Amino acid sequence: MSPAIPADVASLTPAQARALFRDGLVMPTAGWVRGFAQANLLIVDRSLAFDVLLFAQRNPKSCPVLGVLDAGETSGPLLADGDIRTDVPRYTVYEDGVLVAEPTDISPWWHQGLVTFIVGCSFTFEAALQDAGVPIANLDQGVNVPMYRTTIRSEPAGSLSGPMVVSMRPIPPSQVADAVRITSRYPAVHGAPVHVGDPAQLGIADLSTPDFGDPVTIRDGDVPVFWACGVTPQAAVMESRPRLAIGHAPGHMLITDARDRDYQVP
Repeated sequence: MSPAIPADVASLTPAQARALFRDGLVMPTAGWVRGFAQANLLIVDRSLAFDVLLFAQRNPKSCPVLGVLDAGETSGPLLADGDIRTDVPRYTVYEDGVLVAEPTDISPWWHQGLVTFIVGCSFTFEAALQDAGVPIANLDQGVNVPMYRTTIRSEPAGSLSGPMVVSMRPIPPSQVADAVRITSRYPAVHGAPVHVGDPAQLGIADLSTPDFGDPVTIRDGDVPVFWACGVTPQAAVMESRPRLAIGHAPGHMLITDARDRDYQVP
């Protein structure tokens, strides 16, 4: 039986949140554990690890690496008491680029040759936006953030290639400059937007049909603002088709022990 959802998920500690997910709670993590950084995951065989690291180095906006676990490691400084195999609410498992499972526990796929990449997530700066009075539609509407494949190509690396994925938040015109300024102070979690305005310039035909996550209601006059997204490595996995790769279900993030402010620059 899945544990009950706490009344105030923002006030939990990272360890408490991870314990709930370990016990079977499944839901997106936007708004959870205020003040602590959330992260994307990509787990690959050590034979592919250098390609992933090079892909991240060439695509820092969409793939800002916060940490890497050694082959076979299941915990580390970003989740000292945790287990990378069980502490994310939902995972994605790809075999030859095809999504074959979305489990809550990846232990059946785990082996000692797997290397875990922990990648920055834009959920980390949402509290800073809220503190400045910038509305966050997905939080206000209680849904997952919408994410879209674009026609912008990531810089390839080794065997990996694919499109950039972006997340979108509609922002009132008078607050777009604030959103850009605030998020630019968080380069380790995607930083400033990659595009403001017309989605067609990114090759996005319809904002109401995201490739990942949920659509949000956009108020009249609001401007769609797009940030690079840590689902980009999974898009590369789908295109490049490694034998095995494991990620997080979009919007279902690893909650780390690092504080948001650890990634804020002056």
